[in-house]
Amino acid sequence: MLSEFGPSLYVSDGPTVSFLGFPYPTRMAVARLADGSAWVWSPVALTSELALAVEAIGPVRTIVSPNKIHHLFLPEWTERWPDARVHAPPGLARRKPEVRFVSELGDEPDPAWSSDLDQAVFRGSFALEEVAFFHRPSRTAILCDLVQRLDPAGMKGFKGLVMRLDGLVGEHGSTPREWRATFLRRRQARAARERVLAWQPERLLIAHGACAQEGAGAIVARALAWM
Repeated sequence: MLSEFGPSLYVSDGPTVSFLGFPYPTRMAVARLADGSAWVWSPVALTSELALAVEAIGPVRTIVSPNKIHHLFLPEWTERWPDARVHAPPGLARRKPEVRFVSELGDEPDPAWSSDLDQAVFRGSFALEEVAFFHRPSRTAILCDLVQRLDPAGMKGFKGLVMRLDGLVGEHGSTPREWRATFLRRRQARAARERVLAWQPERLLIAHGACAQEGAGAIVARALAWM
């Protein structure tokens, strides 16, 4: 249910979900922090097997949502771990008042994970601001919807064609074109991109599509060149 992605970093693939009628595979990450606790990123549908696997990493003390679209499964995770501190990306707390968020994520990591992870907010969009993370022990850049590299084999029919035309398929996948258009202040987004590249990541972990165990910097630079 959980597989090791790098030192102290694990991933789990969830079910395919529908977004605006298009099928999207889902993926979450769990990091074991220096204090032994589990840091959960973009949780997927919770099963008893997944819950046990996550608890084997460490006590769940932190749950983060990287952007305001990735909230679908937060309620079941907060019900399972009511003492976990849940952190929202810009805009999500207002959208989901029923979730008890303790903070809105910014460019400075919370002290709870600052020794293990760095972060940067991609601002400048009127619709979607996303928080990227860098897991230091594994040198992994963690991005959500800004970089999508969907499996070409699964992109069939009209919907598959649309996703191909949107530039989301294969190793050269990028950001949905309609989301690119919402970044009216691209200087802010470029600043976040340069910060991600300055981390010099080796691995890339994304929510939708193929991750990478090497060459992460070049992949991110190419995928976000539109900024």
